[in-house]
Amino acid sequence: MRIAIIGGHGKVALLAAPLLVADGHEVTGVIRDPGQADEVAAAGATPVVADMEALDAAALGEVLHGHEAVVWAAGAGGGDPSRTYAVDRDAAIRSMEAAARAGIDRYVMVSYFGAGPEHGVPEDSSFFPYAEAKAAADEHLRGTELAWTILGPSRLTDDPGTGGIEVG
Repeated sequence: MRIAIIGGHGKVALLAAPLLVADGHEVTGVIRDPGQADEVAAAGATPVVADMEALDAAALGEVLHGHEAVVWAAGAGGGDPSRTYAVDRDAAIRSMEAAARAGIDRYVMVSYFGAGPEHGVPEDSSFFPYAEAKAAADEHLRGTELAWTILGPSRLTDDPGTGGIEVG
């Protein structure tokens, strides 16, 4: 299967790409910074440079064309709330529209534990824009025709996998 990981230089992507390649999948790591291409390639993915904040759904659909699945693992990385909304909500939603345009039906969203309209994060918290952006993106995904999966990790570590997950 051809899989596009958007946010191809992030920790999730750099750990997932070698596992997917070892399973026989062809992985594309979509990155914003061309300086990250060597690390993405070293993880086994083919780097493709595309700025998720700048591309509309049609242009992003061209980037995704030929893939069979999309993994959204991109994130603004905190800091500026306007960028958090631009990446974690708006670009994520455009990627869903782009996947549908490109004929891709499988979509995996890397979200976070607790994402949803009732996330409970106080408005004065620096985490609030992220919680709101993820809740909006996840809700949009649930309303699409895509065959979607939303992953909600509570924390990410470098510890070896346990072989199990909790599903809720």
